[in-house]
Amino acid sequence: MPTIGQPAPDFTLASTSGQNVTLASFRGAQNVLVAFFPLAFTGVCTAELCAFSEDYARFQPADTVVLPISCDAVPSLKAFKRQEGMKVDLLSDIHRRASRAYDVLIEEKNHSQRAYFLVDKQGVLRWSHVESELGQRRDDAELLAEIAKL
Repeated sequence: MPTIGQPAPDFTLASTSGQNVTLASFRGAQNVLVAFFPLAFTGVCTAELCAFSEDYARFQPADTVVLPISCDAVPSLKAFKRQEGMKVDLLSDIHRRASRAYDVLIEEKNHSQRAYFLVDKQGVLRWSHVESELGQRRDDAELLAEIAKL
């Protein structure tokens, strides 16, 4: 698992925007909330991602971009985003490299745990939380409170 106070593992992932997204590209510009979620089209993941989308405007003034990541393929993530009317782009970790780098991949299930990693503008990991059960998630208010501590 990445260590608080150390540089966050970098990654480049395909996005529902059609562009690749690299964590390091936000250095010096924005904080990043890296949010791993297990699977598109599932109940808790849908609620979580819809909340990110609904609260999108609350993360922007906090100078923070949310990068939701799952092991689903981009076409599935695009369909999920379209079906739910999400504003936030979703990232595909189809090769599971980011999930392994952040030590959140459940190998036997071939998807990630639900986990959050807050990376500051210098690219340093400042806070993390891994859910003990897939059916649990952090509320956006809690995530925004952690961001406010930066």
